[in-house]
Amino acid sequence: MPSPSFAEADAAGARPPRRVALLGSTGSIGRQAVDVLEAHPEAFTVVALATGSNAGLLAQQAARLRPAVVALGDASRLRALDLPTGTARVGGADALEVLATRDDVDLVVVATGGVVSLRPVLAALRAGKVVATANKETLVAGGHLVMPLARTLAADVATEHAADPYASPLAWLRPIDSEHSAIWQCLVGESMRSVAALVLTASGGPFLDASPAELAAVTPEQALRHPTWRMGAKITIDSATLANKGLEVIEAHWLYDVGYDAIEVVIHPQSVVHSAVRFVDGSLKAQLGTPDMRLPIQYALTYPDRRPSPAAPPDLIAAGRLDFRAPDEVRFPALRIAREAGRLGPRASAALIAADEVAVGRFLDGTLAFTAIPALLEAAVERFGGTATDAPDVEGLVALDVDVRATFATTRFGAPA
Repeated sequence: MPSPSFAEADAAGARPPRRVALLGSTGSIGRQAVDVLEAHPEAFTVVALATGSNAGLLAQQAARLRPAVVALGDASRLRALDLPTGTARVGGADALEVLATRDDVDLVVVATGGVVSLRPVLAALRAGKVVATANKETLVAGGHLVMPLARTLAADVATEHAADPYASPLAWLRPIDSEHSAIWQCLVGESMRSVAALVLTASGGPFLDASPAELAAVTPEQALRHPTWRMGAKITIDSATLANKGLEVIEAHWLYDVGYDAIEVVIHPQSVVHSAVRFVDGSLKAQLGTPDMRLPIQYALTYPDRRPSPAAPPDLIAAGRLDFRAPDEVRFPALRIAREAGRLGPRASAALIAADEVAVGRFLDGTLAFTAIPALLEAAVERFGGTATDAPDVEGLVALDVDVRATFATTRFGAPA
């Protein structure tokens, strides 16, 4: 477990490098996390790397970062990996949990996808590790499981050092997400009793002003051209449908322990204001930055410190203007569907995110129309949502994920025009 008082260690300049396990090192977030880690060798030691199938890039990363151990989901290629002398190999179904709970790991970065990533997150928190996660399922499906652990870790610190940054659950479960990083930064030094509302911003995606007819004809190529961000295919499509913002509403509910009525969404096409917090006295605090994921990644890795970043700062003069508008939940109903799933409870939101994986995959392979994505999500929530008292454990969530995927893999909702 980390030292009881990181505040005291900071004051003494005594904090050693943080020892990091990076799960999902070859994906979009993982590669950018490597950029951040390599930019600050004095602050981090990479102990472990893991990925699913990209053996070539994993080997390259291992050659540069010299971890103690790597894991590869493709067992047939694990033994053949060309690794530096002294770097061990770990395989098997529990490889991520093994890496996440090593005695020589302080900070676990979770950049893997899917509900199965809940297992290493829970294992790491139970072992007293700090978790920085980009995995949506961690909170959308498993918020009821992970947040009690984070709050317990924070409470243990608070009993001895109430002013320690690690007396906050957000120091233990850290969001790697531009909007949640923005809210987290806005809340530093603030009491949640003074918060009136959280304001999540959304770019609106590439179809912000598209007509219903134009939306019905959207192609994957068009949907993958995001106007401000460069992200993986899944999150880019989710941004275009506003499903991603709906998932973030659910995440915000769990991360900050606020009701859904106190979570607002505002369209902001320039993607400069990443989110904001409105306080009971009427003031509004916002975090601004360039649309570069290395900023929220670095904040999650270095908290409570700030360090120089490779990302350029925002230029307000060059930006010229910042626009805001209300989301259109008629043309983009995924936002409404996600919020309703969140209100229903963990089973409904778990069904939602599993269905979203299916829907985006089918849209990208040409078997589902863009406008049919929300219909598939709503059908999954209605069929599998359960009640607000349903709170599945990890095994129940994994089984639910399998059921949702099998049910909607071929169900007809509308083929592309």
